[in-house]
Parts: sequence; C-alpha cells; structure tokens
Amino acid sequence: MQTVDQTRDWLLSRARVVTTTETVSLLDAVGRVLAADLVSTLDVPPHDNSAMDGYAVRAVAAAETLPVSQRIPAGTVPQPLADGSVARIFTGAVIPPLADAVVMQEQAEVQADGSVRFGAMVKAGQNIRRRGEDIASGQVVLACGQRLRDADLGLAAAIGQPQLSVYRPLKVAVFFTGDELVEPGQPAAAGQIYNSNRYWLVPALRQLGCEVIDLGIIADTLTATRTALRDAANLADVVMTCGGVSVGEEDHVKAAVEAEGELQLWKIAIKPGKPLASGRIGEADFIGLPGNPVSGYVTFAVLVRDFLRARMGEQEQGRAAVRLLPAAFEWLKPDVKREEFLRVRVMERDGQWVLQRFANQGSGVLTSCAWADGLARLQPGQVVQPGDLLPVYPL
Repeated sequence: MQTVDQTRDWLLSRARVVTTTETVSLLDAVGRVLAADLVSTLDVPPHDNSAMDGYAVRAVAAAETLPVSQRIPAGTVPQPLADGSVARIFTGAVIPPLADAVVMQEQAEVQADGSVRFGAMVKAGQNIRRRGEDIASGQVVLACGQRLRDADLGLAAAIGQPQLSVYRPLKVAVFFTGDELVEPGQPAAAGQIYNSNRYWLVPALRQLGCEVIDLGIIADTLTATRTALRDAANLADVVMTCGGVSVGEEDHVKAAVEAEGELQLWKIAIKPGKPLASGRIGEADFIGLPGNPVSGYVTFAVLVRDFLRARMGEQEQGRAAVRLLPAAFEWLKPDVKREEFLRVRVMERDGQWVLQRFANQGSGVLTSCAWADGLARLQPGQVVQPGDLLPVYPL
C-alpha cells in the first residue's frame, strides 16, 4: 500500500492547470483563481495624508499659539502651509506642502480668537500616512495562482483595477454506481439505500468553484459504466465516481476505466479509505472514490481536494495549518498498517481546547463527518491516551 503522502504527491504531480482564462468583474471574482500577476500602476496611498482629524503643522513651530490658515477636507488640493500657521485637516486629506506633522484634535486647544495651541510635544512625521506605504507602483499585489478572497478584491479596487483575468472553472463530471442506490424522495425497497454520496460530493465540488456535471446513478453493468465514462470524459476535465473501484465481481469501474483509458489503482494506507482509483480517459483525468460514505468523504478531504485545486491553477495546495491539540479520549486498538484519520471536534474544557472523538468511527457512519470539524491524523499503530498531542486538520 502507498502512504498518504506518496499518494498525494503523485496526484499533485499529475495535475495539469486549465489553460483557458476569462476576464470577470471584481464582484464576480471571489473564489476564482487568478491567471496572471496583478501589478500596481500607482502608489497607495497616492499622497501623504492625514491619519486622523486634527491640525497639520510644522513640528518646529508647534510650541507656539498659531492661527488656522486653511481648512483641508478629504478630496481637496491644499495650498502650501503659510508660515507661522496650522491647517485644519481631516482624515484622509492630503498633507499640505511644508507641513510635517498632524496633531489630533483631542490634543489641540482652540483659543477664543480661533488660533490653536497644542497640549503635547509634536514630532515630525506623526499621524501621517506616507505615499506608497501600503502599495508601491510596480509592486505585485496579487500573484498568479492565488484563490481570490474578499480582501483581495478590495485590494484590486484600491489600485483602480475593475476586472481580473482568472482561470475558467474546472469542469468535473460525477456519477455514482450501485444498483442498491436510490435518490432521496423515492421509496427504498428492501436491500436499497439512499445515495448520500451525491449530496456531499456535488456541494463540495461547487464550494471549490468547479462546474459540476452531475450524471446521477449509473446502472451497475460494465456496458453502462463504459458509456458513462466516455460521455463524461467528452464533457469534463475531470471524471469522478463513487463506488465500484474495488475488485469484486460487481465492481465495474476499474474494468471500464481500463477499457476506455488508463488506470492506476491504489490500495492506500489510509483508514477510512483504502481503494482509490486514478487515471486518464481521453483528455480527462479520472478519480474513483470508495463507495463507503465516510471513506469517500475522508479520501476526498485528505487527497483529492488539493489535486482539484492544483488543476484549477491554484499555486498553494498545502493542507490548512495543522494544530496540535490534546486528546480528551483514548484510542487503544489502532490499525497497525494504515494511517487513521479520526473524526474529531475541537471543544473547550476547563479553559483549554481539546479534541473529542466521535464514538463510532466506522466507514459507513456519515454521522461522524456531519458532527466533526476536524480530522486527527494518527500514524500506523499509534495508541492515544488522554492528553496526548495530536495533529488535527480542519474540515
């Protein structure tokens, strides 16, 4: 069996970035992946400006009582500061030439004749935001391959950029195998179960920003599976299935992929999980998840999600920052051959953050995934006692 890290590295090495790009407005760009560096053509702020409401002054003259020579609201162009005077100034307004400090209005005493005296020592440079201190002209403010967040779009707007070049959405076709599967809302006959995998996988792909082509449940025959694979590969960049990737007589996905393309089938040293298939059908990548709901969910979270992010052009596919937290449980019968990913929840106990595990860690207990907010990673054979520090990855 391959290790988790070997499998993940292999998947990332095969990830081909989509080549097509499109230009979208800033308000449509959140969650998309930037396709080219964004370089600023201006300084931010574009001029020295006041960090607060107050008075612009020359620091060397601030010990005197000084008249107010001008009023400078934000958005106006000031005159040079007259000798022996101060300027009333407001937050964001341009610092007038010859002034070198701003005194906040709370430290100013306005005299009966309108002149101003300051109650504290004034230092040159105080309360002034310098031109370009946030962004300098020519600076790369957003890097190619960056998944765009709300603050990133505000940054693009701050340099006057109304739209961005992004990679087109990754097209992922999904289908589900198993004659025992029925859709929610339909009556389930004896021996049938509801298709829960569809209802976590499709939303998970959409949350990544993928364009999902949902082909539903496919009849559990080799002919139907081959036809579905061909159709999916003609429509999508990536074809994903749940179930049928093992080597049983009723598991047709492996044979169908081998007939229509190429397949590398793993038995990964991961629990829950183990059977994961990857290969190529025409120009489309193929990923076959295990059919047990928790096995598929954990395998997707640990291995497949970052492969898809890489395919979308995202440059940083590192797992979310791991936290080391103490266990508030014991685990005395570890798997001696496979890494285990326990479904856990971070909870506060006696003022300390600890890990609580879901009682039933079975591969068919999807309740554990709905309850959990993280996966605690255990090495093969690792026993856990309360208080042991465990690495936990957020879900």
